[in-house]
Amino acid sequence: MTELSLEAMQRDCEKLIRNPDIRKWNQSYFFNFYDRNTGCGAFIRMGFLENLCESNCWAIFFRDGKPLFLRSNMNLPYTEDRPDPGVTLAGITFKVEKPLQSCRVTVAHEDFSADLVWDQLFELCDSIHVGKDEKSDDDAIGRELSFYHPEGVCSVKGTLKLKNGETVAIDTTGWRDISAGPRNWSGLHHYRLVWPIFDNGMACVAVHGITDHGHSYQKILHDGTRWMAIDRMEEEIEYYEDGVRFKSGHWKIWDETGRLWEFTGKPMFHWHYPFDTFMMVEQMMEFRLADGTLGYGMGEGGFNFPWRGNGN
Repeated sequence: MTELSLEAMQRDCEKLIRNPDIRKWNQSYFFNFYDRNTGCGAFIRMGFLENLCESNCWAIFFRDGKPLFLRSNMNLPYTEDRPDPGVTLAGITFKVEKPLQSCRVTVAHEDFSADLVWDQLFELCDSIHVGKDEKSDDDAIGRELSFYHPEGVCSVKGTLKLKNGETVAIDTTGWRDISAGPRNWSGLHHYRLVWPIFDNGMACVAVHGITDHGHSYQKILHDGTRWMAIDRMEEEIEYYEDGVRFKSGHWKIWDETGRLWEFTGKPMFHWHYPFDTFMMVEQMMEFRLADGTLGYGMGEGGFNFPWRGNGN
């Protein structure tokens, strides 16, 4: 069996990592961005469930709150290909250009294409281990969703080509993440997260999961100089009437030095992703720190069926 030490997963996470002993063993890769100058953004993901012989992917692009290109394939044949050296699913390609630093993402369709590169602005940080909260009621995120989950803030540059012949130049920032471990959505009743990137350099991963046993967290913050753990967080999320789309939010985050980062957020675009008896709703959001500093990034909620609640 492939070595599954933390060091091995760090080294090989963009390559094939096998684990026949965990039925829902998963490797996944996620990219997003929002470009305020063009109003364009995207959520792009691939997931590989080796022992279920399944792959999945999506590429959702939007501009000014309206869709540009929508592709979701939630149960595709399995492939052993990975971003290193390259993988293509349903016209979406991830190809590592420099391991753990740069990855090219392309989408090829007769009516739409994208060619974008995510380049790390600073090193990836594993939010499962650095962000582990010893005071949590439960370690459900690390147990049920991922053993290793590095995230990073990147520059995102490239082009979109639309079916009307328009070419849109993208030059902005965005997130990427990598995951290796189990992916058992039914292990959580609900989770909510935000990934803002602020103009002052602060960015954070703030994930809150709810299970039968209590609360589980995945939380790290970059203050513009270095990654650090988040000591504690509080959030208030208001939903639309459907109970799954964020309408607004208010977050208070205390980092490991005791500094308080307080911000609010409102969505600019929503999209739903069905996973059989689980659903994710992603929204691209505009955030604002208490001092008025703007930021942009993703807010996401996950919901279990039969309905187990939305955390409120």
